[in-house]
Amino acid sequence: MAELNILEAIRRAMDEELAADERVMVLGEDVGRKGGVFGATDGLWAKYGDKRVLDTPLSEGLIAGAAMGAALYGLRPIAEMQFADFVYPGFNQIVSEIARMRFRSNGAFGVPMVIRMPYGGGVHGALYHSQSNEGYFTATVGLKVVAPGTPADAYGLLKAAVRDPDPVLFFEHKKTYRLFKAEVPDDGDGLVPIGPAAVARSGSDLSIFCYGYMRYCALEAAETLAREGVDAEVVDLRTLRPLDTETVLASVERTGRALVVHEANQFGGFGGEVAAIIAERGFEHLDAPVTRLAGPEVPAVPYHHDLEEWFMVNPERIVEAARALGAY
Repeated sequence: MAELNILEAIRRAMDEELAADERVMVLGEDVGRKGGVFGATDGLWAKYGDKRVLDTPLSEGLIAGAAMGAALYGLRPIAEMQFADFVYPGFNQIVSEIARMRFRSNGAFGVPMVIRMPYGGGVHGALYHSQSNEGYFTATVGLKVVAPGTPADAYGLLKAAVRDPDPVLFFEHKKTYRLFKAEVPDDGDGLVPIGPAAVARSGSDLSIFCYGYMRYCALEAAETLAREGVDAEVVDLRTLRPLDTETVLASVERTGRALVVHEANQFGGFGGEVAAIIAERGFEHLDAPVTRLAGPEVPAVPYHHDLEEWFMVNPERIVEAARALGAY
């Protein structure tokens, strides 16, 4: 095993997939000689050359469309949107073309491609570099959406995404990139299948459902709750689409209480789908209403440090929400 942070795990996964399969390629803004704005592709251009690690113009529509074309012609592109906030010019390509190609071609054409998207606040990125916009894409049939919260999951899920026969959107929370290190398989193994959630902490009094950076916050909150006599279970969804409903419902059956946590705005956010599934299919196990904890109803993450801190969901707020659920 190797001790890596999430950024290093992502880089290693791409390096190994490029080495193992000549169809794999990387494209995006500054992913080549510069190595990416966060360093995720650092060293790959020098190792594999500019025919496999391509710098593109500043055009997200072009990035998404070119990746789709490459996938249709037999390649396995890994496209990077420099920030998830920048994806909107490529929105039509993703939701109208990439997501629908297998359906519209009656299964004749798949689009085996990955779009990596650094998302989330807490890094002083302000309005256009801090958005959590995963909900737009989880609402689109035909896309798989993953959001890892550990180095091992980032590594294993990215490798699985590259090998998947259909398009995968890979959300990477920027605040987790260098937040901590953890063990990652050092032998090229460690594939994590797209779909199954992970119970990050077992508990009996309350289920906290989360993903990405919120896993880190939820586990810290669970330790605080444990000192107060509350045994919280933390379920890291990891894959948002398709959602592992079996693990979600099994957790609620064990604990009787559900708290769904994410950073994006609550109204219309992905957490509403999780809450609805629990309410519809797990109602008989509930001892309290399903509760959501999410970002406030403002258009974007503010720039000022104090306002950014006010916006962000954190362990303290998770603890407060758990207390309000009466998990004692």
